[in-house]
Amino acid sequence: MDLLLFLQILTLVFGFYMAWNIGANDVANAMGTSVGSKALTLRKAVVLAAILEFSGAFFVGSTVSETIQKGIVNPEIFEYNPLVFVTGMLGALLATGLWLQLASYFGLPVSTTHAIVGAVIGFGAVIGGVHAVHWMEVLSISFSWVLSPLLSGFLSYLLFSLLQRKIFFSLRPVDEARKIVPFLAFFCFTIFLLSILYEGLSNLHLHLNFPRALFFSCCFGILAFFVYSVLLRKLALKQTPENTPKISPQHMISLEKAAKHLRRVQLNSEGELHDSANDALKQVHELREKIKKEASFEQNYHPYHQVEKIFVYLQVISASLVAFAHGANDVANAIGPVAAIVEVLRTQIVTQNTAIPSWLLAFGGVGIVVGLATWGWRVIETIGKKITELTPTRGFCAEFGAAATILLASKMGMPISTTHSLVGAVLGVGLARGLRAINLRTLRDIALSWIVTIPICAVLSIILFFIINFFVKS
Repeated sequence: MDLLLFLQILTLVFGFYMAWNIGANDVANAMGTSVGSKALTLRKAVVLAAILEFSGAFFVGSTVSETIQKGIVNPEIFEYNPLVFVTGMLGALLATGLWLQLASYFGLPVSTTHAIVGAVIGFGAVIGGVHAVHWMEVLSISFSWVLSPLLSGFLSYLLFSLLQRKIFFSLRPVDEARKIVPFLAFFCFTIFLLSILYEGLSNLHLHLNFPRALFFSCCFGILAFFVYSVLLRKLALKQTPENTPKISPQHMISLEKAAKHLRRVQLNSEGELHDSANDALKQVHELREKIKKEASFEQNYHPYHQVEKIFVYLQVISASLVAFAHGANDVANAIGPVAAIVEVLRTQIVTQNTAIPSWLLAFGGVGIVVGLATWGWRVIETIGKKITELTPTRGFCAEFGAAATILLASKMGMPISTTHSLVGAVLGVGLARGLRAINLRTLRDIALSWIVTIPICAVLSIILFFIINFFVKS
């Protein structure tokens, strides 16, 4: 078989394998919160994500990809030997795919961007030496490990804390939800659409600057506000049905405050006052435990079922927009290197930017969809169930916090990880309910997988580069 034809076939195979693993790991992030909160079944989530991911990848996917990911390796080292670039990128594709598959098997959400960066660092350092790697760019990418989960977690924490105070701790939670949700719909549509419209429609030859993108996004947001306001007025939601427990979380908050004050009196008193405070504190604790047994507020208190029902549709919409944006933005992680290799094999010249044909966008979109449908459930289970217990309100807060972080980072030109942002957002929602609501063992495993992603992919890439290079030369 002709060498060029063999390398082209190998490129498509490795590219599809990479796209498959992006679907199995990265795409699961977008739908994990919706499945975990039971807003969507796993089957519906897969179908919805498949349609939206493919649409985002094919219709508004990036048409230009940096062949040396984010400029982390000096392209001049490949100037006189394009074939080395081809074998190196093949090794990087396969190394990234293998690491993503291993992470998906254990249900660990890892960053595809960091994986491909690590792989490119590996073969780039071997070919051009350590000095050929732009380490400041690598440091900037590594900084996003800390920044993106912290920022998204902080935003999600604030939003869910606000919903707790304004809705869940109020005496009439359904009425409060009716007032607040239209405003959330406005911000949801505005921010998500802004992330897509602002410099995200180049494949459709539509270039909107920030003011125009913001204007159109706000128009859709205002429309969503009025639609939700009308729908919630017509939606028949009972406020106090029969046989509903006459207990609300406000009572629990009051008991917590009483316990805190009594503990302060107990610690700062002696004698009879100390004993009385101690007895009263025991009674408060007993009463609190009794109430917990009689009613699990967010599960058994009927108005909260109605509140969660209101948020289901909002969460499905937010998850859909996240999936669409992910397909548009991240398809280049799989298809960019493939397009670069195909171009080098055709021209024998390594260029900094490579145009991605439409058929390759469709190719990558199909690979992503297949990966999500076959193996995506593993990471979906981790995001949706193993970090913290999710409901539609919590899931919406997580998706909103992650999307806002991604948009803000993109506007500032900072490298960001969709995976890290979503995991941080889910963590932030969990922390709003207290540290006990977090599965620290799962969190530890995810953090370790993030730390080792770049070095493992670099080592795998080096090994595979030598193996592929050996067979190509022979």
